[in-house]
Formats: sequence, structure tokens, C-alpha cells
Amino acid sequence: MSEPGGSVRLALDAMGGDHGAAEVVPGGLQWARENPRDTLLLVGDDTVIRSHAGGPLPANVTIVAGPDVIGMDEHPATAVRERATASIVVATHLVRSNDADAVVTAGHTGAGMAAGVLILGRLKGVNRPALAVQFLLREKPLLLLDIGANPDATPENLFQYAHMGSIFSERVLGVENPRVALLSIGEEKGKGDLRIQQATELLDTAKLNFIGNVEGRHLADDEADVVVCDAVLGNVSIKLVEGVTTAITEMFRSEFRRLPFGPIAALLMRGSIARIRARLDYERIGAAILLGVRGTVAITHGRARKRMIYYACVTAANAVRERVNDRIAAAVAETAISAPASSATTSTEASS
Repeated sequence: MSEPGGSVRLALDAMGGDHGAAEVVPGGLQWARENPRDTLLLVGDDTVIRSHAGGPLPANVTIVAGPDVIGMDEHPATAVRERATASIVVATHLVRSNDADAVVTAGHTGAGMAAGVLILGRLKGVNRPALAVQFLLREKPLLLLDIGANPDATPENLFQYAHMGSIFSERVLGVENPRVALLSIGEEKGKGDLRIQQATELLDTAKLNFIGNVEGRHLADDEADVVVCDAVLGNVSIKLVEGVTTAITEMFRSEFRRLPFGPIAALLMRGSIARIRARLDYERIGAAILLGVRGTVAITHGRARKRMIYYACVTAANAVRERVNDRIAAAVAETAISAPASSATTSTEASS
């Protein structure tokens, strides 16, 4: 494991994603060239990787054989168990064997999560992992979780997510004493389904800066620093925002092209436009981090291009350097994120 502030070893699934090695390899190599003290392990087919490298590999880059790819139509857990040569499986085993500090993938999201749980295992005391991502639309960082790991989260799961998210927000995003909230249909206490109400009761007793409920509109303002929800609500929220931000960017472009003096107006407003585009640029998020497993797993968009792959590597490296998993494990050991059982039904993990 990398020491705080020390070098980092990333295992990058070079075969995953909609664009495969054509985008993953250049993005990973950019990160490797900018971080010569760190190590990049490109996992995939040697010939394919080299064909997209654009020249000799940097000294801090090594290719590891993992030529197989798990398809989007395959059951993730079954594929992880049966496809030993799949790039995501090989990359995750590198973390388990301590040959890498983190795995980064743009491949099958379910397979990435299944590999994290089945190969690395959960941190002791963590009931269900959560996929956490930094949210857009505001200057101050906001962390949203869960966005994909557990659609049937119990109140106890949400309680643990709140603690894990608070640790990540403070240590990786640099937010002091982060404000934690539950995403619900109203701000008032008691709003939401029984699960939210029970989670509220648990969090009221937690040693966190818990502020209660927030609504969807608060994801764009400075109401909270960590927002907790189940995977269905989280996934819909993040994808809605990504779609809207893309649409807004296209609206700006089409309007400036349509107007007679559009190019001149765009030139005069270029500073403001650049700042707005940066705020709406979800590629800078890089990746979501699977919190609660015994290693760092960073999962980025299947449609990620090389720029987003680069930022995914940055996100994973930051999580390693800040020893997020060690801090979560310590919190569990101190019973800081243990919750008494409620009447909620035990959930099952997402299979896709």
C-alpha cells in the first residue's frame, strides 16, 4: 500500500468501456506521463494496447495480460467468477495481491462492483458497499452516494453510507466537518418513506454533522456536502444532471451560431462561458469510488473518452494517497458506523 503522499500503483482496465483501448490507453498514458513517480499497469491485450499507445511506453508503464472482456449482456457476478482472464478481473486481482493500489475501469459497472466485492471483499463491519461520486453544478464539492451499488438499501446501509461519505468528503475533497443529509421528497423531518424515517432516527444519534433531509433541488446549492440515498435514486439523479448539463452546453453553442453577431458575442463573453462550461464539465469528476471494499475501485463512464479516463486515474490516485479505505476501516473498528438493527428487510446487492 502506498504511503500517504507517496507513489501510487494504478491497475487500469485497458479493454473496458464503449471505446475500449482506443480511449482508455491514451488517457491512462497521459496520467502516467504527468506522474512519473507513480506506476501504471495497463491490463489487457498486449497487441491492442501497444497499437493505441502512440509510441514507446513510458518507463513507469507496464502491460499485464488480461485480454478477455466482460460484455454488457453478461451477468456480472457470474462473469467475474468464471472469466479469470477478463481485464477487470485481472486488474482487481492485482490490488488483492498488493501489486497495485487501485483499479480503474470504464467497463461493465456491475462487473466492476462485483469484482470489488467478490475479489477484494468488504471491509470488516461494512454491510454493503456504496458507489460515491462528486456532484456538479456548484463550486464547493458535494458527494452523492449511492449511485449504483445497492438499489435496496436498508436504513442501516444508509447510516453506513453517511459515515463513509463523510470520511471521503473530508479527506479527499477537503471539506471540513462535512454536512451530511438524506435525499428525500421534503426537507421536513418525517418526510419520505419508512426507510428514510428510520435512517433519520439512526443518524440523529451519530457523531456526524447530520442536517436532516434535502430535496433534489439542493444538489445544486450549498445546502449539504454529503447527500445519501439508495442506488436507484442516486443513479437517476446523476444521469439526469449529466444529460441536462450536456443539453445546456449545446444550447449555448447553437444560440451563438444562430445569431448574426453570435461569434462576436461569444468572444466578448469567452471568460464567463469558460467558467460556466467548467462548472458543467462532468468529465472532470473522473470516476465514482466504491466505498466499503478492501481496496480502491474507481468506476468511470462506459462512454468515457481519454480525458475522462485521465481524470478517473487522478481520482483513484487521490483516494489511495488519502488512505480512504484505512480511515473507513478504522471508523468501523471503533464502532463509529455500526447501527442497531431496524425492522427493515435486508437488501441484496445490485447485479448490474
